[in-house]
Amino acid sequence: MENVHLAVEEEDLYSGYNDYNPTFDSELENDVGFQQAVRTSHGRRPPMTAKFPGTAIGARPLATSFGARIPLASSMGRPMTGAVQDGAARPMTAVRAAGYTSLTRGSTFDPLGQSRGPAAPLEAKNEDTPEEKIKILEKKVNDLIEESCMAQSVGALQLALDKAKEAGRKERTLVRQREQSGNADHINLDLTYSVLLNLANQYANNDMSPEALNSYQVIVKNKMFSNAGRLKVNMANIYVKQKSYPKAIKFYRMALDQISNAHKEMRIKIMQNIGVVFVRMGQYSDAITSFEHIMSESPNIKTGFNLILCYYAIGDRERMKKAFQKLISAPLGIDDEDKYIPSNDDTDSGLVIEAIKNDKLHTMERDLKVLTEKYIMTAAKLIAPAIETSFATGFDWCVDMVKSSQYVELANDLEINKAITYLRQKDFNQAVETLKTFEKKDSRVKSAAATNLSFLYFLEKDYDQADRYADLAMTADRYNPAALINKGNTVFVKQDYEKAAEFYKEALRNDSSCTEALYNLGLTYKGLKRLEEALECFLKLHAILRNSAQVMYQLAHLYELLEDPQQAIEWLNQVLGVTHTDPQALAKLGELYVAEGDKSQAFQCYYESFRYFPSNIDVIEWLGAYYIETKFCEKAIPYFERATLIQPTQVKWQLMVASCYRKSGNYQKALQTYKDIHRKFPDNVECLRFLVRLCTDMGLKEVQEYATKLKKAEKMKEIREQRVKSGREGSARSRREGREGSAEVDVKAESKLLSPLLDSGRDSGRSSSSTKGERLSAKMRSLPGSNEPYEASSPKEIDASYVDPLGPQLERPKTGAKWRVEDDDFADEELGDDLLPE
Repeated sequence: MENVHLAVEEEDLYSGYNDYNPTFDSELENDVGFQQAVRTSHGRRPPMTAKFPGTAIGARPLATSFGARIPLASSMGRPMTGAVQDGAARPMTAVRAAGYTSLTRGSTFDPLGQSRGPAAPLEAKNEDTPEEKIKILEKKVNDLIEESCMAQSVGALQLALDKAKEAGRKERTLVRQREQSGNADHINLDLTYSVLLNLANQYANNDMSPEALNSYQVIVKNKMFSNAGRLKVNMANIYVKQKSYPKAIKFYRMALDQISNAHKEMRIKIMQNIGVVFVRMGQYSDAITSFEHIMSESPNIKTGFNLILCYYAIGDRERMKKAFQKLISAPLGIDDEDKYIPSNDDTDSGLVIEAIKNDKLHTMERDLKVLTEKYIMTAAKLIAPAIETSFATGFDWCVDMVKSSQYVELANDLEINKAITYLRQKDFNQAVETLKTFEKKDSRVKSAAATNLSFLYFLEKDYDQADRYADLAMTADRYNPAALINKGNTVFVKQDYEKAAEFYKEALRNDSSCTEALYNLGLTYKGLKRLEEALECFLKLHAILRNSAQVMYQLAHLYELLEDPQQAIEWLNQVLGVTHTDPQALAKLGELYVAEGDKSQAFQCYYESFRYFPSNIDVIEWLGAYYIETKFCEKAIPYFERATLIQPTQVKWQLMVASCYRKSGNYQKALQTYKDIHRKFPDNVECLRFLVRLCTDMGLKEVQEYATKLKKAEKMKEIREQRVKSGREGSARSRREGREGSAEVDVKAESKLLSPLLDSGRDSGRSSSSTKGERLSAKMRSLPGSNEPYEASSPKEIDASYVDPLGPQLERPKTGAKWRVEDDDFADEELGDDLLPE
C-alpha cells in the first residue's frame, strides 16, 4: 500500500461533471418522460462496479475479491451514476466505454474474432456481362499499343507495325460492341486517337508513305479529335522525305496556322523546317526570311548557321558578317561549368557533384557545346575567304569577333585551323609562320602548335627541327600523345628502336586508344626482331581497326617472318578483301603461293597484279618465265616486250623476246629481232652467236659477216680475260706480302666482284622453282643489271683451262637466290666494268 498514491481533491479528473447550467432545471421538471424515468426503479438502481480492471466504469478494489469494494477517492467527489442525492435521482449516463462491447457470460477472450471461422469467399466477378467484356478489350488494345511502341524503340519496325494493326482491329471490335450494347455515347475517343496515331507513325517508320498519309488524314479530318491539326507537321515531314517540297511547305504552313502563339517553341521549329525546305528548293531569299524571323524571336545556333549558309550562297558579304556576329552571340542555355568543380570544404556537395558530373544532362550539355564550336569553326572557315579580299584577312576578322564573344577559347583553335588551311593550300611557309606565333601562348595551344610543326618538319625530313619542336610540345604538355609519337618518330628514324618504344608506350599510357602509337610500337618491335611482341601489338590494333589494310598486311608479313605461310596467306586474302586492286599485295600473295608450290594460284595472283599495275618488272619476269616453263613461249612475248619498253637499255629483255620467237618456231621473226638487237648492241656476244646459228640453219649469206663479228667479239673477250689474269696475279703477289687474314678477305672480295649481278637476280631466281624456270632465270641473271651498260654482259663460267696460281677459288657465301650451273653453249663470264675496252 505504500506504493499506492491516491489522488487528492485538487487533481480530480472528473471534477466539474456535477456542474451544469441551472437554466435546464425548468425544462427537466416539465419533461414528462424524464420525470417518469426518475420515478421508476431504473433511476434508483444501486451503483455499478467494474467487472474488469482498467475500465472506465468504476474503480477496482485494492484488496482481494473477498474484501469490501471501496471506491477510489477520485470518484468520491461526485455522486455515483443513478444514485439519489438530496432527494433527487442523478440522470443516467453511458455505462460502457466508447468502442467496447460487453461480453456475455462464459465467452472467451477473442479480440481478433478468430472463433467465427474464415471469411466468406468473395463473390466471383461475372465476365460475361457486356461492360466487363468491353473493359477487357480496352485493356488488350492499350497493351498492344504499348508493345508496338516498345518494339519500335528497339528497332523491330515490322513487329511494331503488326502490333499497331492488331490494335486497330481490336479497337474497331470494341466500338462495335459498345454500339451493340447501346453505349455508343461512351466511346473512348482518346483510345481511338492513340490507335490511329500509333498506326500512322509505324507506317511512316516502315517507309509506307501512302498508308501513313491516309492514317494521318483520317485523324486530321475528324473534328472530334482536338489539336489534330498539329499532325500536319508529320504529313509535311513525309512529303519532305518524298522530295515533294511544295506540298511540304503547304502542310507546314497549315500546321502553323492551327497552332496558337502560346506554343512559341513549336511555331519556331515549324518555321525552321520551312526554311530548310526552301534551302533544298534553292529559294534562298524565302529561306532567309524564315531564318531571320527565328533569329529575331528566338535565336539559336543551328538557325544562325543555316542563315550564314544562305548568305554565303547569295554572296552577300556584309550580311554574312552580321549573321556570324549573331551566331556567336546566340545563347546556349547551358549553366556555367564552375558548378561541376567540387569545393574542398563541403564533402557532401563534392559527392553530389561527382555523381552529376557524367550524368545524361551534363553529357547533353557537353555535346551541345561541342556542336556549337563545330558550327562556329565551320562558319569561320567558310566565310573567311568570302568576306575580305584575302583568306588571311577574313580569318583574322573572324578571330577578332570570336575573341570578343563568349567563345574566347575558340580563337586559338581558329588560328591553328588557319595554319592547317594553309597546309591544304600547299602554302607551307605561311603555315609554319602561323604555327610559330603560338610559341609564347599558353601551354595547351603551344603544345598543339608545336606538335603540328614537328610533324611538318618530319615530313620534310628535317629531323633535327622535328625533334626540337617535339621536345617543345612535350615540355608544354607532357601528356600530349601526339607530341610523344612525334618524338618517338624522330628517334625511330635514327634506328634507336628501344628509346622509340619507350615514347610510344608512354603515349599509350596517356591515351590507350591512340592507334598511331600502337602501330608504331609494332613497327619498333619488328625492327628489334621481337616478332611475337610485334604480332601482339598488331593483333590488338586489328581488334580496334577491323578494316585497316595496313594492319592486316603487317600481320601477314609477321607471320611470313615467323615461318607460318598459311597464316600469312590468310591475312593477305583479308587484305585483298578490303582493297581488291592492290598490286603489291597480289604480288606478295603470289610469291607465298610459289613458296608453297601452288603454281596455279600464284599465276592467278601475279596475273591480277599485272592487270592492275603493268609496270612491275618482277611480276612481268615471273609471268614470262611461267609461260616459257609451260611451253607457251608465244604468250610470254608480250610480257618481255613490255619489259623492253620499261627498261630499253637492258639487252636481256630483247634477247628473251627473240628467244621466245625462236622456241615457238618463228625463225624469221627471231632473226629480225636478233638483227635489231645487234644494231643497238653491236658487241653483244650472245646475240652474235644466235645470229650465226640462225643464219647457218637458214642458209643465209650473212653468216660469214656475223661469224667475223663474233670472232672479233670473242677476241675482245680474250683480252678482257688476260686483263683479269694479270689483275689477279698482281693482287695475289700483294696478298702474299700481306697478312694471311687480309689475303683471305681480298679473295672473297674479288670473287664477289666477278659476279656483280648475282644479288640483283635473287628475286627472279626464287620465283621459279622448276628446272626450266630456274634455267631461264639463270640466263636472265647472266645479262646486265638495270644500272649497267650492255657491254658488261659476258659468260658466267670461267674457262676450264685456266688454273689459278692461288689454288681453288674460295666459295662465295650463299645468298637467298638459287644459283645453278647451266649446260648452255652460250654462257659467258661476268666481267667488271673496269676491264671493258676504252
